[in-house]
Amino acid sequence: MSTGSKLHLILGGARSGKSRYAEQLAAEMADHLNQNVTYIATAQAFDSEMRSRIEKHQSDRPQYWKTLEVPLELSTALEDDSLKQSVVLVDCLTLWMMNLMEDADALPQRVDEFIDTLSTLTMPVYIVSNEISMGVVPMGEMSRQYVDELGRLHQKIASVATSVTLMVAGIPLAIK
Repeated sequence: MSTGSKLHLILGGARSGKSRYAEQLAAEMADHLNQNVTYIATAQAFDSEMRSRIEKHQSDRPQYWKTLEVPLELSTALEDDSLKQSVVLVDCLTLWMMNLMEDADALPQRVDEFIDTLSTLTMPVYIVSNEISMGVVPMGEMSRQYVDELGRLHQKIASVATSVTLMVAGIPLAIK
């Protein structure tokens, strides 16, 4: 990471409190720096259940936060000059990876671009993702590939992150 930036990876299972914790940290940092929060959402509402989840997330965060919906072009969004005076929260890489899996051939390049972009940022960035590799090995090939790719992505981000937190039952556990 560039001097002056702070990259914080927040991992956890479903309903572990990771998004709420990331939102709290981003809000505190924004208050400290007298800046706004830009929330980068990667989810796509392909069905009514997902639409409800998205609406719940939207209602949980302050209305004055800027929201960008970015299902694929995460690197491009993060490189936007308008974000340099903002605290950025990306929620979440789990869905971003799922979106990337639609074009598996481009996946390694997109991940490398994302990691390269993270190393150039100067603003505080909080990244949320599900830790999904703690259970059994998935039965299907596509599911195994997804778990593998997401696990490799987490490792790459953790290696450049200032902080890594694992959320368990709403409790943050500092990993790095």
